[in-house]
Amino acid sequence: MLVVPSVDIRGGRCVQLVGGRPRTGKAYGSPVEAAQRWVAEGARYLHVIDLDAAMGSGDNFGQVAEVLAAVNVGIEVGGGIRSAERACELLGIGADRVILGTAAVKNPELVRELVELAGGARVMVALDVWAGKVAIDGWQTKTEKSAVEFAKDFERIGVGSILFTNVDVEGGMKGLDVKSVQQLTRAVKLPVFVAGGVASLEDVVLARNAGAAGLVVGMALYESKFTLKQAMEVAE
Repeated sequence: MLVVPSVDIRGGRCVQLVGGRPRTGKAYGSPVEAAQRWVAEGARYLHVIDLDAAMGSGDNFGQVAEVLAAVNVGIEVGGGIRSAERACELLGIGADRVILGTAAVKNPELVRELVELAGGARVMVALDVWAGKVAIDGWQTKTEKSAVEFAKDFERIGVGSILFTNVDVEGGMKGLDVKSVQQLTRAVKLPVFVAGGVASLEDVVLARNAGAAGLVVGMALYESKFTLKQAMEVAE
């Protein structure tokens, strides 16, 4: 299992929010410096999210581009990608794959178009679950479908991977929602990456044993609950 440090960008700074709420969390300096730190500590892959674009309150495209240029590892990029043009622009400047969330749920044809343009391996769909159902629009709107239902739909379309986040525990370091992860990894053949709630090395073990292909870790790393090296050793 891959351990993937997250670099979330808001207002040009690297931040970690609690439950995705704008007025929560802390800032951790420059996104480029954060990315370089994790790569120096051994990260083989990074998770970069433009929170302002995701929330429709701005754009950190320049900072994302700087991160892509500054480190030589694979990077998945998400946040506010609502068109094939923006997705292709990010892929063109070095993103290994792009993550579509709300746009994918609202417009599966966009996902289909992107899979045809860029190849399924470069398209990841984010399924953020709140109280058992997938939530969209910055986690403000709950749909009527579960992550498993959506994941099967997107598997048929041909996406390369799924990112599963439990909004109920996101940023709170309350522990991983293992049961939901297992349900998803057993339901689809796609690689499932997991985010949200990681608090300890035990959560890394649980994610690995639940069949996750990757674990995105943010707050726990930034708050030094464990080191990236420790997490990678446990994951492998």
